[in-house]
Amino acid sequence: MNIYNSKSRRVVLKSSLLGLASVAVPNILYSKGIKMMPDESASNEAVFHRYPSIDDALVLEIVTLSHFNLDGVKKLVNNRPELARATWDWAFGDWETALGAASHVGRPDIANFLMSKGARPGIFTYTMLGNYDAVKAMIDGTPGIEAIAGPHGISLLQHAQAGLKSGSLSKKQMTESNKLISYLEKLGTANPKAVTLPITSADQIKYVGDYMFGDKSNAGVTIKQADQRYLTLGKLGKFGGALYQKSSNVFTYSGTSSIEISFSIENNVVKSLTITEPNLTLKAIKV
Repeated sequence: MNIYNSKSRRVVLKSSLLGLASVAVPNILYSKGIKMMPDESASNEAVFHRYPSIDDALVLEIVTLSHFNLDGVKKLVNNRPELARATWDWAFGDWETALGAASHVGRPDIANFLMSKGARPGIFTYTMLGNYDAVKAMIDGTPGIEAIAGPHGISLLQHAQAGLKSGSLSKKQMTESNKLISYLEKLGTANPKAVTLPITSADQIKYVGDYMFGDKSNAGVTIKQADQRYLTLGKLGKFGGALYQKSSNVFTYSGTSSIEISFSIENNVVKSLTITEPNLTLKAIKV
């Protein structure tokens, strides 16, 4: 039986991964290339391969739009409220909810809309909104929770700062947000930094390029420079999450702790990279 009626329209998202969030860490800034399929009934072959799970394209789209596009978020979520709770893995287990996206970029308007549709708030959202009492109660109830990083390794303190900088908080929220920021700063544990060795822009250049690990045209990753400040690893041809150098030619990936990316170098020329995960070691040749 065909699950799509004659009036159904499927949205296929071709995503673009870009660089910098408002808190100076890598993130997704935009998505484009939405293609509307014809109105006629879809064939069974068109059904998402993990049906009845929601199509990955819709999940990626709502999490992406939740960083910056309230109208786009409303259009998707009003049609399907379940998307307010969507979660996406950008890479290597760097999970992010739609609400988490709105929270770390300081978009109270998007966050409030998502919550009105069933998104589940947590400490990062309350922090972005300047809810001092709620955040302090959570920290008092679970000491050390303030040191847990959010998506992309963004700290709790950075969420508070993003909310205050948004200019969208009420006067009362701004007062509470300043109080919360002062409290988090005094704790001294709410803004952990990624351990990284300094690397100059000139040194970064040798790593930049495409690395292939298979015969298919998309079987690879790309290393790029983000504003000459740091390196990113993303899908082939795209920006992605930040790389933090922990030792010579060895990096960790933004927001993850179990991933290591190491580079093989001969005569100061990068030949390949190796991604090491708990149950996988993948070598990619630079092309």
